[in-house]
Amino acid sequence: MKKVQNKIFRLFFPTKDPLKIKKKYQLPESVNFSLRLTPDGWFVLTMPDHPGLITEAQSHQSLIEMMNDAILTYYDVPKREADIVYDRINIGDFSVQYHGELKTQPA
Repeated sequence: MKKVQNKIFRLFFPTKDPLKIKKKYQLPESVNFSLRLTPDGWFVLTMPDHPGLITEAQSHQSLIEMMNDAILTYYDVPKREADIVYDRINIGDFSVQYHGELKTQPA
C-alpha cells in the first residue's frame, strides 16, 4: 500500500536529480556511519558526524531507504524533492546498491 501511495505522490511531485539536491541543501558528497546488527536481526545505523541521526531497518534495501530518509530529514529536505540521494552503502569490501526506481525530473 505504501509503495502505491508513493507512486501516486511521485506523479504529482517527481523526484529531482540527486546531485542537484545535494548541492541545493548542502548535503555531504558521502557520509560516514556506524552500522551494527542487533540480536534480533535489525540493522541499526548511526552517523557520528550527525548528532542524533539514527535509523534502523530489517533488510539491506530498506536500510538504504531508511538511511536516505534520515539524512533528508536531518537536512530538512522536503519530501516532495527526493526519496533517494545516496544509492549505495559501502561497508569495507561489501557494498549494498539500491535496486528501487531512481527517477529524476526532466531538466
